[in-house]
Amino acid sequence: MDDALDPNPFAQVPIEIMISVGKARPLVRDLLRMGRDSVLTLDRRVDDMVELYVGERLIARGELQELEGDQAGQLAVRLTEVANLKGGL
Repeated sequence: MDDALDPNPFAQVPIEIMISVGKARPLVRDLLRMGRDSVLTLDRRVDDMVELYVGERLIARGELQELEGDQAGQLAVRLTEVANLKGGL
């Protein structure tokens, strides 16, 4: 379907999607000691799934990938699970 012919006026409105790659729970004292080149360990591994959110709502899960060619080095997400908008994942 041609986007220009879409009857829904919201179809052309961009939204921000946040990608969650992991969480950390350091103590405040440990954060205060952090400086340049410090490492904060996350609760996920490199090959683990990432989660995609719109606001607070989980909308999908996927795998991080690095693009090639003209976009080499750019990160992307290959979706592996997409939420049923009426009932969640």
